Amino acid sequence: MTCAVGSQGSLVVQVQPSQWSTGLCECYKDMGDCCFALCCLPVFTCKVTSAVGACPCLPLLDCIGCASPASLAMRASVRERYGIPGSVWSDCLYGCCCYPLSWLQISRELKRRAATHASSSPSSARYAALISLQGAHLV
Repeated sequence: MTCAVGSQGSLVVQVQPSQWSTGLCECYKDMGDCCFALCCLPVFTCKVTSAVGACPCLPLLDCIGCASPASLAMRASVRERYGIPGSVWSDCLYGCCCYPLSWLQISRELKRRAATHASSSPSSARYAALISLQGAHLV
């Protein structure tokens, strides 16, 4: 986000799209989550969904179809929330072909964004719960 003074003296705020804070295959940046997902991916996905504030049972829908609706919805939601460029097609591709990596990337993104948000606004209780998860898995 950049701020500038407009032509008539008014403040103009420009929000620039950001990128994912970590790549899809950068699991080594959060080994706790990586090990947790490796040992019990269904529980991990439910914990990530719960941390976002959605129904923790949402990822269980991924088991009943050829596409993974919960993974698609979570990726799209995180992208929309943080202005990360992408499309429904890319979300679907990652959800179907890179399911565990996609959930790990979503978890890392939520933790990093929550940490950034809390440092700029420490009074936010909603993000404070996620901050305590920085560097630890979502158990």
